[in-house]
Amino acid sequence: MSSTYLPPLLGESVHEVFYPDVQTTVNLFAIHLRSVAADWDYPAHEHPQYELNYVTEGEQWMTVNGHIYKQKAGELLLIPPGSIHSSQSRNDQGFTYFCMHFDIDDHLFLSLLARIKQVLFSSDSPVTQKIEPVLRKLMNTAPHPNPSAMVQRMQLQSAVFELFGHLWEAVSQEVAQSFTDSYEKIELAHQIRNRLQSLVSQQFKQGRETDTHYGIDDIASELGISSSHCNRVFKQVFGQSPRVVLSEMVLHEAKLLLVNSTRSIQQISSMLGYKDIAHFSRQFKRWSGVSPSQYRLERANEK
Repeated sequence: MSSTYLPPLLGESVHEVFYPDVQTTVNLFAIHLRSVAADWDYPAHEHPQYELNYVTEGEQWMTVNGHIYKQKAGELLLIPPGSIHSSQSRNDQGFTYFCMHFDIDDHLFLSLLARIKQVLFSSDSPVTQKIEPVLRKLMNTAPHPNPSAMVQRMQLQSAVFELFGHLWEAVSQEVAQSFTDSYEKIELAHQIRNRLQSLVSQQFKQGRETDTHYGIDDIASELGISSSHCNRVFKQVFGQSPRVVLSEMVLHEAKLLLVNSTRSIQQISSMLGYKDIAHFSRQFKRWSGVSPSQYRLERANEK
C-alpha cells in the first residue's frame, strides 16, 4: 500500500530541511566478474541496456558496431544500448573483467549518457579515475558464503547508486564543452519539478492558504529566471505547465491522505492549504471526477 509523509503540526519543528524526492527505478542485469582463457571468443550480440565493462588484468579486444577497441587493464568501456559487440582474447593471453548491464528510468541521466560519443575510456581518463574506486567496491560485493542474500543485495544497490553519482559528475565534466541549450533546458526543467515537489511536501502540508498558482514565481526567482521562461522551459520538457503538474502532485497527495490516513476531509483540506473544505471538494472533483468522500469510500470498498 502507498503511504505519504505526514509532517508535524505547525510550531512543532525548530528546524527542518527537505531533500528531493527519489522516484528512480534501476534494473541491474548479468553483473559478473570473470576470468577467461586465451581462446576466449564471445560472439556478436546486443542488448537493450547499457553495458559497463572494466578490465582488471590482461587485455580484451572488444568490437563495438564494427570498431575494434583494444582494452587494457584499468580501462573502461561504456557500451550504449543496441550496440552490436563481441569480445576476444588475443596474443595468446587470457584476461579478467568486470561487467554490469543497467537500465535506469531517470530521463535526465539517460540524456547525459546519450551525449557520450566515446566508448573506451583510458585508465587516466577522469571518468575512469572517478568511478574506479566504486567499481572495486562493487567487485568486493561478490557473493560470499556467510552474509545473507539481502545484505549482499543492499550492499550492491548502495554501491551502484554511488557509482551512478560519480559517473554523473565525471561524464558531466567530460562532455561539458558539448552541452547544448536543449540539455540545459532539461536540467532546468527537472530543477523546477524538484522545487514543485518541495512545495507540496513543505508548504502545502503545513496548512498555509494557497492555490495552484502559489510558488511558481518564487521558484523562478530562486533559479534566477523570469516566470515566463520558467513556464516555457518546463512545458517544452514535460509537455505541461508547472501549474498543471503542481495540481497533479497535490491531487496525488490528497488521494494518499484520503486512503491511508484517518484524518477527516476537513483536516486534509487544511493540510493541503485550502481555505475551506468546499473549495477543496470542488477542486478534487474537477481533478478526479468524484468527491473526496466518494473517492475514500470507493477505495475502502476495494480493500
